Amino acid sequence: MTTTVVHVMRHGEVFNPSGVLYGRLPGFHLSDAGHGMAATAADWFAQRPPITHLVASPLQRAQETAAPIATALDLPIATDERLIEAGNSFEGQTFGVGDGALKHPANWWRLRNPWTPSWGEPYTEIAGRMTGAVHAARDAARGSAAVCVSHQLPIWTLRLNAEGRSYLHDPRKRQCGLASVTSFTFEDDRLARVDYAEPAGPAGKGTVGGA
Repeated sequence: MTTTVVHVMRHGEVFNPSGVLYGRLPGFHLSDAGHGMAATAADWFAQRPPITHLVASPLQRAQETAAPIATALDLPIATDERLIEAGNSFEGQTFGVGDGALKHPANWWRLRNPWTPSWGEPYTEIAGRMTGAVHAARDAARGSAAVCVSHQLPIWTLRLNAEGRSYLHDPRKRQCGLASVTSFTFEDDRLARVDYAEPAGPAGKGTVGGA
């Protein structure tokens, strides 16, 4: 039996002074604290069992998070579009009832179905592409370990799917803090275990912007 681990990491804190839902928008990079989180995580990975494959979402914040890991492990960064942030129709707006998008009744129809969800990329599609990316990383690192750098909602959706849980959830209760690592251990091709760690400390369950 061959054991392979795929560590799926959320990127570090993003510089977002205007507090918008940045989603897939370009130009959102890590804050100073985010760079520190990425460096701390790189040190943590360097102490794990051998990691032979590193892949990241194409978005800048994920690539910047992967950079110190690449240096620490002497690995190139592959890019997989399937690891990208979830699509969201509120992208580029602030989100809230006071001065955000929800103060406009015309936007309320987007929230009509939390099961899909009606405001963005369907959970089933997120789970499908993320599962495909993790399986590809597993195959590339067969017998060792891989790191995939992605975003909060895609990682959490992947975990819900892997554990057979409902996609309907409270975003404030996602176990997926900044720079956290959700690890999927495979025995051959079978998922045997899911673990969670916060190498950079309890950085929070979520930030404005999505993540």
